[in-house]
Amino acid sequence: MTHRRLTISEIETLAFDALSASGARADAARPLAKAVAAAEAEGIASHGLAYVPVYCEHLTCGKVDGAAVPRVTQPSPAAIVVDAGTGFAHPAIDQGFAQLVPLARKMGIAALAVRNSYNCGVLGYHTDRLAAVGLLALGYTHAPASIAPVGGRRAVIGTNPFAIAAAGKDGRIVLSIDQSASVVAKSEIGKRKREGKSIPPDWAFGPDGEPTTDPDLALKGTMAPSGGYKGFGIGLMVELLASAAAGALPSTEASPFAGTAGGPPRTGQFFIAIDAQATSGGIFADRVEALAAAIGDQPGARLQGARRAAARHAAESEGIAVPSELLARIEAIRSR
Repeated sequence: MTHRRLTISEIETLAFDALSASGARADAARPLAKAVAAAEAEGIASHGLAYVPVYCEHLTCGKVDGAAVPRVTQPSPAAIVVDAGTGFAHPAIDQGFAQLVPLARKMGIAALAVRNSYNCGVLGYHTDRLAAVGLLALGYTHAPASIAPVGGRRAVIGTNPFAIAAAGKDGRIVLSIDQSASVVAKSEIGKRKREGKSIPPDWAFGPDGEPTTDPDLALKGTMAPSGGYKGFGIGLMVELLASAAAGALPSTEASPFAGTAGGPPRTGQFFIAIDAQATSGGIFADRVEALAAAIGDQPGARLQGARRAAARHAAESEGIAVPSELLARIEAIRSR
């Protein structure tokens, strides 16, 4: 497979142009294109350019409204709500963050609920942005049902990721956790299917409820929860926040993020921003750095978020290798 090496800026421009050509307004295409470029820079190819043809297909088939304008309300003193209007989650989150950040500093803690939205991509991308301005950030997003309860076969919740991010004294993000309720993100199985590769037997179950190494059967079955019943419990927590508390559709009613059937998924996101320097008496950043050092100083130990940060640093100086075939597909979309 041949590759071309692109800069982060070139990837953002390519994604923006393809999204715009498919019907997304500029204010919707830009934040999503930035997130696509960030995913590529951090080595998360499953949420990078590989997803752009899917985004564009969903713009043209009506699963996402490229002309939607998010509507922001404040139903209570410490809560912001954004209705994405079946548009992309990224512009809705951007508008919500514009009010969430000053509100969290004023109140000490504030929440943002986003409803009627589409896939928000890498959840940690959003919580990192809150941490970068000095807040302790927690994020939750649910997805179409793909995980059955332990002992069951019918999917009830999605892969339902949660993310946490915190910065140190110099504003540099020190800890960044982004993990789903499943063993692996569903997009990784889709990526293996596109590449014609098998999956490990502990990733998913086929329609018969048995473990499978076939990504096609896995996509027709259910995802394996991480840590058994504990992972399912984490997924339920996310469902309560990103779906129920945000006023979004439950995972059991949300249409798939893949394919063209079912109309807009109308899923949701939920963010909590905390002024932890205030609640800790001014020692939060010091404690975060000490905690990170206790992990990072151990030979062989991996600090959450460190791999993404290293990949981003390399991408900034060396660029990013992108499959030529994928670039050709996106160039064709951009040129139509």
